[in-house]
Amino acid sequence: MFAGLPELGISNGEDLKETLTNCTEPLKAIDQFQMENGILLPTLQSALPFLDLHGTPRLEFHQSVFDELRDKLMERVATIAEGKEDDRYGKLEELLEKSFPLVKMPSIQPVVMQVLKHLPKVPEKKLKMVMADKELYKVCAVEVKRQIWQDNQALFGDEVSPLLKQYIVEKEAALFSSDLSILHNFFSPSPKTRRQGEVVLKLTQMIGKNVKLYDMVLQFLRTLFLRTRNVHYCTLRAELLMSLHDLDISEICSVDPCHKFTWCLDACIREKFVDGKRARELQGFLDGVKKGQEQVLGDLSMILCDPFACNTLVLSIIKNLQELLSQDALPRDSSDLMLLLRMLSLGQGAWDMIDSQVFKEPRLVCSPTPSHEITNGLQLTRFLPAMMSVVVDDHTFIVEQKLPSEEKSSLSYPTTLPDAFIRYLQENRVACEMGLYYVLHIAKLRNKNALQRLLPSLVETYNDMAFGDIFLHLLTGHLTLLSDEFGSEDFCSVVFDGFLLTSYSSKENVHRHALRMLLHLHHKVLPSYMETLVKTLEPPKQSSEPVKELYTQLTEKLEAQKKSPPPPDEPPSLDLGLHPVTVPTTAATPTTPI
Repeated sequence: MFAGLPELGISNGEDLKETLTNCTEPLKAIDQFQMENGILLPTLQSALPFLDLHGTPRLEFHQSVFDELRDKLMERVATIAEGKEDDRYGKLEELLEKSFPLVKMPSIQPVVMQVLKHLPKVPEKKLKMVMADKELYKVCAVEVKRQIWQDNQALFGDEVSPLLKQYIVEKEAALFSSDLSILHNFFSPSPKTRRQGEVVLKLTQMIGKNVKLYDMVLQFLRTLFLRTRNVHYCTLRAELLMSLHDLDISEICSVDPCHKFTWCLDACIREKFVDGKRARELQGFLDGVKKGQEQVLGDLSMILCDPFACNTLVLSIIKNLQELLSQDALPRDSSDLMLLLRMLSLGQGAWDMIDSQVFKEPRLVCSPTPSHEITNGLQLTRFLPAMMSVVVDDHTFIVEQKLPSEEKSSLSYPTTLPDAFIRYLQENRVACEMGLYYVLHIAKLRNKNALQRLLPSLVETYNDMAFGDIFLHLLTGHLTLLSDEFGSEDFCSVVFDGFLLTSYSSKENVHRHALRMLLHLHHKVLPSYMETLVKTLEPPKQSSEPVKELYTQLTEKLEAQKKSPPPPDEPPSLDLGLHPVTVPTTAATPTTPI
């Protein structure tokens, strides 16, 4: 407990024990030990007997003085470090040399740690001693740990790894949230709110202003993204940079070539739309990548691969297509649309680019090209006309619904899709992303016919993107807008038999999302169909606990529904459309309208 005192020439318990063992008069020896090791203040000696008269133990007195002096010393260390004196760090190093031998002494340890914390460069010998001792490493300040981590990537990786795992778990849990709503979904929190998450704040604190540590975290994220293809690592890459931006850490922001691009994109994500002005800014950054600096495209593609960025880009593309339709303009003539497609294509190709280390933007092909190039570049003259024909069909239907019955045409709603549209959904990731978001768009418009036409085409999509958690999370939320349609067997058949049930047995996540949706909409589903669904969706023994738990919740709800009487129909409104009438005022008549 008192290790280190002898090195400083201060007696400890062992010295007292030896003195008492060898002395002939113990009381005198104790008095002498107290005189030599007590507070060396002559005027204090005559005052101490007064404390004895009050029954105050000497230990209590000395402890209170010690605590006070320690607090004053720690304040003084902070004051010296914050001062402007040239030799301030020299003074702290001198104090460190004197106090470090006592670092294991619990009462002195805070002082030593305070000195270490305020030294911008701790002597390497001391750092190694702290790193080698688990207890010291655990209690030292993050400022000291940064100096240890920057030369020990493995140790830093051990500290960061649990946080990265926690981040992914939180993101995936949000996608399987029990809430099912179009208003409160995965993309609802603003960028600034997301940056207040525990993991982002901890990583930001661990990095501080240390560029080397920041680069290490980015390398961890790239490696994990390559290993897992998990796009949430791309989100963290952007959130971390913007968290440092919020704190005005210019030491890092000024050297990250993606900073201004990410800052501009962050503003678009906040608005969930890329307007013309910001589109031109973003284009300027992409066009500004100079020869020899193409590697920055890898980081830019990772930032654009962030699902929040992708969500904003595709929502902007769908809105742009709607505007082009109202203007009778061609998609390929819209510079804003071309930029949005360029950025979406760059983001969707992030994994391939970082994996291959070939830093080149994917092509947007404007002229007909061989079919084998579908996966490499989006052929604008083939896919966009096919998609626009679908958009026109749906827009025509919506407009026609608003016409008086005598003006409606006798044409039935189309049930098939253009072959090129279906082929691109299956063979091109950018086209597939646009197609999936268009499905969400028509669900939001409550266009049942369009949804019944499109959903079956999603059974086979590029890399099974339609069965990814992000799309299914959004789709199930959007389908709540069409809850009344689940009373129709045809609609249920399209949603379940035609789409969800085609892969639920091989993809557990689809099973979970189907159960999530039924937990909210079971009372709207046709009872005979619901009975079949409950049998079909019963989890096999090898299913995970979340699936079994969701199924149990669903069966419990259905049992409770059987026992409780159905809610009574709403009584017809008694509002007869009468307006308040003011009665002429007399002495006995109130002026309140009736």
